[in-house]
Amino acid sequence: MELPNPEQPLPPPLTPEQQAELREQERQKKKMMIGVIAGIVIFLALLVAAIYALMQPGTPTDKIRDVFIIVVALETLVIGVALVVLIVQLASLINLLQNEVRPILAATSETVNTLRGTVEFLGEEVLEPVVKLNSYLAGLKRMLELMGVKPK
Repeated sequence: MELPNPEQPLPPPLTPEQQAELREQERQKKKMMIGVIAGIVIFLALLVAAIYALMQPGTPTDKIRDVFIIVVALETLVIGVALVVLIVQLASLINLLQNEVRPILAATSETVNTLRGTVEFLGEEVLEPVVKLNSYLAGLKRMLELMGVKPK
């Protein structure tokens, strides 16, 4: 096993085009962050202004309340439809797992078992005789060297 080299080669220096592209990406990220922060600040300012306006006497809060109730009911309807779609997709996924993935796993397991048997067979029937033959030949070679028939 080889130890990692502490002196790994440095990556090649960036070309001017790549440096310009990186700077442009950073500018885009900064612009996006500024836009998100500005949006949050504007939303909070509008929320504070709406609360202040609703606290004034004579404001028709009952009509605003009715509109919000209707909006919440529509939102509940949309969430219900989304949940039905989610349940259908989940049922489809379960069906896929049961009818497609399980047979594939079973076939893979059968293949692995077959390979295990093949490797055991090859180890017993091919590898052991070759190792024995090599050991006999090495012993014969050494014996011939010791007897002086074959030079070292």
